[in-house]
Amino acid sequence: MLTVEETLMFSAEFRLPRSLSRSKKKARVHALIDQLGLRNAATTVIGDEGHRGVSGGERRRVSIGIDIIHDPIVLFLDEPTSGLDSTSAFMVVKVLQRIAQSGSIVSLLDRLIFLSHGQTVFSGSPANLPPFFSEFGHPIPENENRTEFALDLIRELEEAPGGTKGLVDFNKQWQLKNKRISEKTLSGIPKVSLKDAISASISRGKLVSGAPAGTSTSNDSNQLAAASSVHTFVNPFWIEMAVIAKRSLTNSRRMPELFGIRLGAVLVTGAILATMFYHLDNSPKGVQERLGFFAFAMSTTFYTCAEAIPVFLQERYIFMRETAYNAYRRSSYVLAHSIISVPSLVFLSFAFAATTFWAVGLAGGTTGFLFYFLTIVASFWAGSSFVTFLSGVVSHVMLGFTVVVAILAYFLLFSGFFISRDRIPPYWIWFHYISLVKYPYEGVLQNEFDLNPPRCFVRGTQMFDSTPLMEVPEALKVELLKSMSKTLGINITSSTCVITGADVLKQQGVTQLSKWNCLWITLAWGFFFRFLFYLTLLFGSKNRRR
Repeated sequence: MLTVEETLMFSAEFRLPRSLSRSKKKARVHALIDQLGLRNAATTVIGDEGHRGVSGGERRRVSIGIDIIHDPIVLFLDEPTSGLDSTSAFMVVKVLQRIAQSGSIVSLLDRLIFLSHGQTVFSGSPANLPPFFSEFGHPIPENENRTEFALDLIRELEEAPGGTKGLVDFNKQWQLKNKRISEKTLSGIPKVSLKDAISASISRGKLVSGAPAGTSTSNDSNQLAAASSVHTFVNPFWIEMAVIAKRSLTNSRRMPELFGIRLGAVLVTGAILATMFYHLDNSPKGVQERLGFFAFAMSTTFYTCAEAIPVFLQERYIFMRETAYNAYRRSSYVLAHSIISVPSLVFLSFAFAATTFWAVGLAGGTTGFLFYFLTIVASFWAGSSFVTFLSGVVSHVMLGFTVVVAILAYFLLFSGFFISRDRIPPYWIWFHYISLVKYPYEGVLQNEFDLNPPRCFVRGTQMFDSTPLMEVPEALKVELLKSMSKTLGINITSSTCVITGADVLKQQGVTQLSKWNCLWITLAWGFFFRFLFYLTLLFGSKNRRR
């Protein structure tokens, strides 16, 4: 969603040194746009499958511009015209011509080689095809395509009894003869080495690994020293972070529907939970409903983070290309994307917390809401980091969604909601402690049930709820309480508190960590997965150049 000018400007920010002012970088971009013949498309977005943008030929020229923004000495292009129509291919070649005229070294690799069963039957310039086959006794007709004629002839010879042995032997003699002619022709021409050509380019003011334009040297030793003083990265990491963040925010701003869909999903989920669990009471049934609400609410925050899966997968090849020539550090990329994700996570968290907290009737007042909100922020942060890490490991969107959904289901299973920690088999207890859902779930449970003064959730005859005695008349329940009081030696009446919030937490096995420790651990998981994501980028990029 960046325009041609913006794309080249961001490349200039990455590739050109900070010693150059922004106005000079902008001037370099405008000059390059004219050189590439992209003035009419300067304000057009690049586009993709879902957004109409520049043409294929213009996109190819933009990609060339990205690689020559720092005025390189040598430029290698792999099939720059493949896949383009004749007009677009012609424009690309004209661009390369202008680049060569500006002083860069551009080599035209125009040698053909034909093989037959592993043997060379022709090797040389396409212009040598007519005399080669004419001397071989098979002249190429005037209006015949030379390459097609050569291929057809080689195929015919392969099917003949003698095969292509005669053509292979003739090619060897032809190569020896042409080599002797070339040596005589070039004997009086001085040879120029690549080192000398590079030195000449530097003396003309070519940018050398980010050196300011106009830097010239007086002798070969200085030129070679300039060429060898290559900095791995042109800019410090904080500038790289700023440029990456600005580019990402620009893209996001032009696709507001992506954030809008995620916000809509959060609000719809919050509204459904608010209406389903509207104003829960403090009865034993209310306790179970609160537990179900918290388990679903906390797991939902993680599931809504799954949309981050395609984000990096779409940027993967751009990232690999840019880091291949050290446009920026991998750490800068990870930190920039981590920082710019925080405001949206905070906004989504507030929307979800405000939609559900008061509607469900959760306890704690303003301080309770604040902790509930912070826990949701931490959950979004941990979930987003986890999904981002997985996007660096998997290579396909559907595979990524499958893995994320499966692992998050396991996290919910071992969180302590379906089965308390005491009941989890010893060989699975490790999964309980690495469950991302466990810590925010236990944190909000303590925020709800561990209050001062303590709240009562089961009084007197309410202890018979959810048992076969629930349908017994109230008067009989009172008599049962009197009998139990005599047996136990404790006076239990209809108003006696039997189970408090602390008792609920003990029943759920939430006794090891405080709610604030649960919050810090959830946040720590987020940082841990961001670090793992950085490691996957550091060691998983195969396209690294030095």
